[in-house]
Amino acid sequence: MYDDTCRFLAEHFSADFASWLLGKSVVLTEIKPSELSLDPIRADALILLASDESVLHIEFQTLPKDNVPFRMLDYRVRMYRKDPTKPMRQVVIYLKQTSSERVYQTSFTMECTRHEFEVIRLWEQPASLFLQYPGLIPFATLGQSTDSEETLHQAAQIIDQIADPITQANLMAASGILAGLKLESEVIYRLLRRDIMQESTVYRSILAEGETKGEERKQREIAINLLRRGVAIDIIAPSTGLSVEEVQQLQQQLNQSAQS
Repeated sequence: MYDDTCRFLAEHFSADFASWLLGKSVVLTEIKPSELSLDPIRADALILLASDESVLHIEFQTLPKDNVPFRMLDYRVRMYRKDPTKPMRQVVIYLKQTSSERVYQTSFTMECTRHEFEVIRLWEQPASLFLQYPGLIPFATLGQSTDSEETLHQAAQIIDQIADPITQANLMAASGILAGLKLESEVIYRLLRRDIMQESTVYRSILAEGETKGEERKQREIAINLLRRGVAIDIIAPSTGLSVEEVQQLQQQLNQSAQS
């Protein structure tokens, strides 16, 4: 849910993200993961935005994962293969405060190879920064402030002044979703208008995507059970709605698990 919300904001308010991360408001267009031949499962949290001058790679993480540094190298090399002339700024943005040392890791090292990237820990960024740009308002509650509830209240007041009802609803919903990482739901719904949130496209799309992912997860579990019983792949694929390639991947994962 949080990754989907961040992706929505980055895609629909790219100029605000450029002002924040690049220091200037430039027009950014999305690069589809397929253009870099990325595995769609791995590309879920990938946000690539490009201008005529450079590429901005944003990776939002609720909590740190040990494979993030390698992924940053992987994406950089793939982008270099596509266009070796364009510089690329890579930023990992951690949403939820943690004591893990991984949120301070800014490089990947392997033998003679070293790749560096940037890290932003939202809880160290002043909340007032995010209130300056419409597309960043939903992050304000996760920023550094003396009173998170008051920050969310300020965010709601600013959003209420936005004239476009669609933009208003989307920012209200995104603010409520991300605030859930820090505040209780009863506090969020007291400060934000639930009716507006539920009418937003981001809220509806996240719910719909959640249902889709739930169904896909169920079909994968069925496929795994059938594979364990020795059912042929060409029978499993049409029975579950998965592609032959997806079932083959599941078979490889089962084989690797059995060997380890």
